[in-house]
Amino acid sequence: MGAVYLAEQKGIAGFRKTVALKTILPSLLEDEETLDLFVGEAKLVADLIHENILQVYHLDEKDGQIYLVMEYVFGKSLDKLSERLRDMGELLPVDLAAFIISRVCRALDYAHRKKDRSGNPLGIVHRDITPSNIIVQFGGVVKLADFGIAKALTMNIPDEHDVIMGKYAYMAPEMARFQGTDPRSDLFGLGLVGYEILTGKRVYDAENSSELLDRMENYLIPPPRKLLPDIPESLSDIIMHALEMNPENRYQSAHEMGNALEHFLYDDGYGPTNEKLGDYMAELFAETLKEAYG
Repeated sequence: MGAVYLAEQKGIAGFRKTVALKTILPSLLEDEETLDLFVGEAKLVADLIHENILQVYHLDEKDGQIYLVMEYVFGKSLDKLSERLRDMGELLPVDLAAFIISRVCRALDYAHRKKDRSGNPLGIVHRDITPSNIIVQFGGVVKLADFGIAKALTMNIPDEHDVIMGKYAYMAPEMARFQGTDPRSDLFGLGLVGYEILTGKRVYDAENSSELLDRMENYLIPPPRKLLPDIPESLSDIIMHALEMNPENRYQSAHEMGNALEHFLYDDGYGPTNEKLGDYMAELFAETLKEAYG
């Protein structure tokens, strides 16, 4: 749909700030639906101020090109992190995988409960919870990015009963069935991401909704622990609860799922922190840090 550039914002007295610029492809500028989604993302995320959500600072236009000025995060997306681990023949440590998913739960809980300035619920659903939209900063902070196809009560979006939005491999059953979404749909996507980073196996590979529904209806997802016995049973159960086909049987909120993960992480005492995740990232991507800092 567009491109993202590394940029520098300048101000008076030598002020400089590294930012990211997100743009729309020139060929799509005349597409009203794409433009609505792009502008809608900017308006929606402008007031989502949370440690675990990528910030949007500004929406502007120059020479006919509309762009977003966004927070620049020095880190790696979860798909790039998984790719590095696959090349090494390794998996993400279980505690760090659970920690990353728990922080995305914090981001989703905040977004799902967000209200407008009059106190009315916004009804936000991200609809695109995928490894490429989760960024792990080298300092260990986890960021949920790209609300580009999110929905909210204030947004003009395509009818979910007519149009599917999202990536098939991380789609909830109700999305694939054109039944609409709610916050629990995001939790199913997050369960798929959690399953993948724990086991190294993607649950669904499908190129269209009929293929995906066929897999969902005829393939029983084995618990992560069945693939890797080293995964604690309680964590395996958390992932499987998020992956219930019926939304009524899933966690009913990101807060509930996040609490379950944090009990798993911290009930026995000291658990993972931003610093521990940051140290792991620095070790895994030492060449990136050397290139950046010498």
